Amino acid sequence: MKKVMSIIAVALFTATFVSCGPSAEEKAKMEERAKIVADSIANAISSSMNAATTESVVVDTTAAVAPTATAEEAHH
Repeated sequence: MKKVMSIIAVALFTATFVSCGPSAEEKAKMEERAKIVADSIANAISSSMNAATTESVVVDTTAAVAPTATAEEAHH
């Protein structure tokens, strides 16, 4: 009988906590926080992409410059 009562007690305890989910206010706060985090991540990715694009343009520009002739090559 003790085991049966223990099982029933655990079942009721579990059912109580499972049925008590977050309130509508808590859900709204969680959604707002998730939106803030998502926007922050999107901004960080965008900044990173812009920085990578700027760096590649600089590298491409410097790679396109022809080397200058040395003093000996200029005299021949």
